[in-house]
Amino acid sequence: MPPAVRRSLEKLGADISIARRKRRLTVAMMLERIGIAKATYLKLERGDPTVAMGTYAQAFFALGLGAPLGDLIDQRRDEQGLLLEIDHLPKRIMSPRRKESSP
Repeated sequence: MPPAVRRSLEKLGADISIARRKRRLTVAMMLERIGIAKATYLKLERGDPTVAMGTYAQAFFALGLGAPLGDLIDQRRDEQGLLLEIDHLPKRIMSPRRKESSP
């Protein structure tokens, strides 16, 4: 795993831990709300890459953050994707040819 990806997961886990503590929620309360084992939750807060994405989504929801994963790669805000679309636009548009009618 690239170091940058590992660091981002570790930051995400630490941010979840901070968000939980700001809301005065215990680990036990999170376990009850998410419905996972304590070991899995502790891995989540450490940013372990083996934790399922669905578990992270449930943690966000339990913290009252909604469903941010759905907007993470929103096609309307994908600047790189939009630039690639522009690169593939046709250079010119030809009008459709008309069929000649037979007498």
